[in-house]
Formats: sequence, structure tokens, C-alpha cells
Amino acid sequence: MQDLPRQMTRIAIRGGQGDPEALHPETVDTPAPRPGEILIRVQAAGVNRPDLLQRRGVYPPPPGAPDTLGLEVAGEVVALGEGVARWRVGDAVCALLGGGGYAQYVALDGRQALPIPSGLDMVQAAALPETVFTVFSNVFERTRLQPGETLLVHGATSGIGVTAIQMARASNCRVIATGRGAAKAAAALRLGADLAIDASTQDFAAEVKAAGGADVVLDMVGGDYLPKNIDALNPDGRIAQIAFLAGAKVEVNLAAMLVKRLTLTASTLRSRPAEEKGRLAAAIEARAWPWVASGQLRPPVDKVFPLEDAAAAHAYLEAGEHVGKVVLRV
Repeated sequence: MQDLPRQMTRIAIRGGQGDPEALHPETVDTPAPRPGEILIRVQAAGVNRPDLLQRRGVYPPPPGAPDTLGLEVAGEVVALGEGVARWRVGDAVCALLGGGGYAQYVALDGRQALPIPSGLDMVQAAALPETVFTVFSNVFERTRLQPGETLLVHGATSGIGVTAIQMARASNCRVIATGRGAAKAAAALRLGADLAIDASTQDFAAEVKAAGGADVVLDMVGGDYLPKNIDALNPDGRIAQIAFLAGAKVEVNLAAMLVKRLTLTASTLRSRPAEEKGRLAAAIEARAWPWVASGQLRPPVDKVFPLEDAAAAHAYLEAGEHVGKVVLRV
């Protein structure tokens, strides 16, 4: 640590919660890695919707995680805690975090880091962990999407959406995507969806059924989308619920689920223990990282902001016009 600055800049939330304007830079002590941890000099950090929720005061970090925003970063390993075997000072990595990414340095469990695939710069690498971990866990593990099946993705131009489209296509699946507006539907087609539906003007359940139905649904909308998802699914279909932007309380027709033998799963990623995140990282490196290396998985970066402009990045993400990821350059 002797060659590292004693203090660093991070983004804090004035008053603990508020609008984007509550975000501001502040100076704090540089963290030191504990046993099993690595210290990363952050070069880029992804901006995700859970960050917006935490800023509003409705999604606190799990116990032991930094209260600084930021769930994914890319950068260089600059210090090692006791017992770290895989990583070396100077390694270029990207990582999933429980928090702390909007800062010049972050310490994290070394099992949650992954090597940056060849051909990616730091900004592109910072756009990977949160979305890839989320999609892999929910679509490929919890709902067991298989080659030849059809995945229905809502919010197709979000960071999660564009990642899900590419990962499903890389695993030889058919993809139906929904977005609100003709422009977003068109963007989903450019990203690789086989069929794109404008959910603001079309009945997506009817359109999906007309196209042969879906086997798996990845949904972050909730609300009135759930009964439509049930309607759109084929027998033995599965739903992965990862958020509820349109509401958490819904009315479900259990009879329809019984007749079709449907499965509904729901999960969050942030609160899982380091051991589980490490297991996921190893599985992702084995199965999904080759897709990144081959160019099949390259989530587009919509816009890049300097770290000190985190407030503008949050306002831009909240406006909902982005296609792909929003990233902070540190």
C-alpha cells in the first residue's frame, strides 16, 4: 500500500438519498484489502438501475458491503490481501461488487473478479459483470434455457436486455424481445432478436403466441406483465422475475399455471454470499467468456460519463432512452 494514495475520490449521496443532484464527489481513505480480497484501481464503472434505487433510499447495500454506489468495475489489481492465489498486481480484471464501484479504488473478494477478455477496453469490460451474472444466473441456471428454445426478453434495450439477447443467441436459442416504442423494437432487431415487439402499441402476449410461444421469459417489469407472460408461455415454460418496475403486487391465475405446468422464479444477485458469487464467476468464465472472446457477446455502451458527472449519468439512465449500458470513466 506504500505506493498508493492514502485517500481517494468516491461519489457520495448528499443526505443519504435523493434525486441525481444529490450525487457529489468526496474524499475518503483508500481501502486496504482484507484476507482473500484484491484492491482494484478502478478505470471504469457500470451504472445500473439498482444504483438508482439505492440513491433513492430503497435498495440499501447488503451487510458488509461499501455504502458507495456501483456494482461492477474494470481496472487494474494494485494490491493483494493475504491468501489470494490467482491474481497478481498488474492484472487487468472486471468484477461484480456488492457496492463501492463509483470510486478510484475498491476492495473486493478475489473470487468475484474475472480476467478482461482480449479485445475489450476498460469501458467495455465494466459493462459486463452485473448484466452477465444476472442473465447467466436467471436464464441459464434458474430457468435452464436450452438450445432451440425461445426466450422472451422484456426491456430489450436495457443493459440486461441487450446482454440476454446476445447470450441467448450465442447458445443457439430464438429470441423475442419487447421494448416501448418503434425505435427500441428496431434496436432490438439490430442487436440480434429474431422478433421485436413494440409493447406500447402491440399486445405482446398475442404476438408471442402467434410466433410459436416462449419457453422462458426474462422479466424486470412485473405488474400487469405477469399474467401476459403466463399467457405467452408454452407448456412447461419458465419465468425469471428479476425486478418489478411496473409494480410488485400482481394478481395471478394459478389455474393457467397449473394447466401449462409453469414455473415462476424470482431472485436478486447483490445479497448473495461471496462463495456463491465466486461459483457463478467460475461458471461464467467457463461458458460465457468464450462468447465474449469470439465477439458473440459485446453489450453495447450507449454513453460514457466522467466519474464526477455521476449525477448526469443517473439522470440519463432514468430518462430511459439508452440502448445498452451507461458507464462512468474514472
